[in-house]
Amino acid sequence: MFSLSFVPKIVIINILVFLLWNTYGLIYPEFMINNFLVSWSSLSQGRYWTLLTSVFSHNMTWHIFINMFVFFNFGIIVENYLGPVRFIGFYLLAGITGSLVHCLVCAFILNQPNLMALGASGAISGVIMLFALLYPQERIFLFGIIPLPAIWAAVLFTGVDALGLLNQTRGIASTIGYGAHLGGALTGLIYFAILRIRIIYFSP
Repeated sequence: MFSLSFVPKIVIINILVFLLWNTYGLIYPEFMINNFLVSWSSLSQGRYWTLLTSVFSHNMTWHIFINMFVFFNFGIIVENYLGPVRFIGFYLLAGITGSLVHCLVCAFILNQPNLMALGASGAISGVIMLFALLYPQERIFLFGIIPLPAIWAAVLFTGVDALGLLNQTRGIASTIGYGAHLGGALTGLIYFAILRIRIIYFSP
């Protein structure tokens, strides 16, 4: 039976791009770099589509496994709440916003406009933040062991990202795109606020 759910479809697209990195990308890496990595420099050169394509892009096994595992578990619940159409719109918005914030942070705060990024982490941060705000008392097991209310886990994750970004501004190198994480989380926060406003003021 055909399923309208976008969560498994998003996972499949990520897997296909991962396979592309590790097949075609080994022969023609320039194509993947130019089309599936995002940076301020790539935007300056007119490759605006990388704001979106980079969200579906992973080239390391551990990266795609962790991201897709987390996304599937939280994404299904959030999609059931929003419905498939609103969910895919929110997911893409969170991903693009995360990519854009990464580029702005690298260009104007870190002074590294060529710093490239890939991965669904920004979009997933938005999904986790929205989940935590919708179900604040739901238990999340930190590192699979420590139980925390979802809202406190989201605050902790956001705090770690903010600290990581602060350390980057101090010259501490990291391969993690903290700016993208924070951009996605901010999208989740704003989206939740809009949902609450609609419920309060526009519900019959």
